[in-house]
Amino acid sequence: MAAAPAHAADFPNGPVRLVVPFPAGAASDVIARALARSAAAKLGQPMIVDNKAGADGMISATEVARAKPDGQTLLFGTNSAFSASPALRLKLPYDPVKSFAPITELGRYTFFLYVNAASPAKTLPEFIAYAKAHPGKLNYATGNTTALVSSLQFNAISNIDLVSVAYKGEPAAIVDLLDNRVQMMFGNPTLGLTHLASGKLRVLATTSEARSPLLPDVPTMKEAGVKGFTITSWAGLFAPAGTPEPALTKVREAFTAAMKDPEVLAVLEKQGFTATPSTPASLAKLVDEQLVRYRTTIRAAGIQAE
Repeated sequence: MAAAPAHAADFPNGPVRLVVPFPAGAASDVIARALARSAAAKLGQPMIVDNKAGADGMISATEVARAKPDGQTLLFGTNSAFSASPALRLKLPYDPVKSFAPITELGRYTFFLYVNAASPAKTLPEFIAYAKAHPGKLNYATGNTTALVSSLQFNAISNIDLVSVAYKGEPAAIVDLLDNRVQMMFGNPTLGLTHLASGKLRVLATTSEARSPLLPDVPTMKEAGVKGFTITSWAGLFAPAGTPEPALTKVREAFTAAMKDPEVLAVLEKQGFTATPSTPASLAKLVDEQLVRYRTTIRAAGIQAE
């Protein structure tokens, strides 16, 4: 055990691997690669982005949880693996708290509430009123865990009865929204804004705490009258539990600098991602809080872990 600090003093002694739970080309992959390039320059070693998509982030989280705790393997972790999967599954191959060393928050994703442009609702209160007038007649799409839990909480707060239609991803979900087979969905800007510009979709609100620079005229959920909406789509940086503190500190300093790099920030803004560098304690608190919120929302909707 005494050798760990000495090794950590030489960290990094080779390429650092950043495991990303999304396929190449996805918004999160673009974000991760921008951060990795900048952080690598600070660390003085290459940073290899390793895409391990699937199972709502559990594949990547499991791999990093089982990796050697030397700081050479890191996880781009999100609410899918740390909030949703633990709330939806009875058994996981990792513990979202005990299996990892939190390093820093990376940021918050922007999600918008989209409706088909043919919808009679021009505002969120109008959509809620329309849904209440047609209970059980409107469908909503879920293409990821953030969309699922956001929809459940929104439906519960608004006291509306919508029918859930699950998809394997946002691309398939947004096709049906465009065809009006589903009438609402929470989604990220990457796909939605193109169709917004063409007039095929309408945005009623953002789930972010503040208005998005991408659509500054779109209100937040709170501004639109939905009080108590607490679901956050986030990303953070983690290492395997037991990673030496000197290595964690170097990684944190490198990524904190990356989150202030103007070139990186320009990439993040295009993806609707707001950088939120933090302390390890702040990230640990976020993990705990969001896990409780996801579990509470999912159980309130009558969904039991399987």
